[in-house]
Amino acid sequence: MIKVAFYDAKPYDIPSFEKYGKERNIEFKFYESKLNEDTVSLAKGYDGVCVFVNDNVNEKVIKELYSLGIKFVVLRCAGFNNVDVKAAFGKIHVYRVPAYSPYAVAEHAVSMLLTMNRRIHKAYIRTREYNFSLSGLTGVDLHGKTVGVIGTGKIGQIFANICKGFGMRVLAYDKFPNPKLDYEYVSLDELFANSDFISLHCPLTDESFHMINDESMSKMKKGVGIINTSRGGLIDASALLNQIKSRKVGFACLDVYEEESNIFFQDKSGHILDDDVFRNLLSMPNVLVTSHQAFLTEEALNNIADTTTQNILNYYAQESNENELCYHCSNIENCKRQRKQKCF
Repeated sequence: MIKVAFYDAKPYDIPSFEKYGKERNIEFKFYESKLNEDTVSLAKGYDGVCVFVNDNVNEKVIKELYSLGIKFVVLRCAGFNNVDVKAAFGKIHVYRVPAYSPYAVAEHAVSMLLTMNRRIHKAYIRTREYNFSLSGLTGVDLHGKTVGVIGTGKIGQIFANICKGFGMRVLAYDKFPNPKLDYEYVSLDELFANSDFISLHCPLTDESFHMINDESMSKMKKGVGIINTSRGGLIDASALLNQIKSRKVGFACLDVYEEESNIFFQDKSGHILDDDVFRNLLSMPNVLVTSHQAFLTEEALNNIADTTTQNILNYYAQESNENELCYHCSNIENCKRQRKQKCF
């Protein structure tokens, strides 16, 4: 029986992982605590750990996991900026789930755009209070508008295709453009200058960190709408708040936030938020926040558990796995070993 310590467990995680764990002879121990330097000792006696986006798998945690005999870290998500893959190389194998349900995230991004554009959230609150006035609920036709899509991986492609279905013009930017896609690839500056709406679907790297900042937003159209269902660190939240106050940004839809780790996935209704920037963003009438919810569909949860448990079995089978991460292939598209053998 393979034993895995499962950190930051939520009620919606458990059923699918119990199902696939039972089928594949993997026993999960579910901990509500996040993995960090204070909780790493909970992994003692296990073969591996399963983590999520807000677990902190830094160099010190990696060293402690290695000393405890941990053989692998499996992420039940696509992003891996919270894992020090360089520190893990040669010690602990790291795997991720690159595409659990790109439809879930893309559809959520579109739903946020539709909600903000047509003020659906405001109309819902009004009508429940018997206020049937239409004042202040005017939106715009999406048909004929231009949407800028930053990142044209699977999620970005689905989002772009949905927007095309609305009759929107799609401008695309990707560090590695896909010539097979029928998209109008442009530079970032051109995308910023010509987009009515901008949606982020790229990974968080040193290069993309705070790519949406005061300088980039100064290049955008007045009244631009910004949607982020990717990673919070792509946006400088303080700069976004300033640009909203100055009326440069028309609205923002945020499913992720740079400092979300101590906020999201928890009930904070009885607490005072210490994060002044986030609290001010929440107070804005043209800001819509969901708490990292974009992935949350039944299909996605099932696919995450399926792929994660299969990653564990592949480790024991000593097979190469395209889902493995390491110091040499943080850029998945340019893996030097071409996925023909394990990373080490």
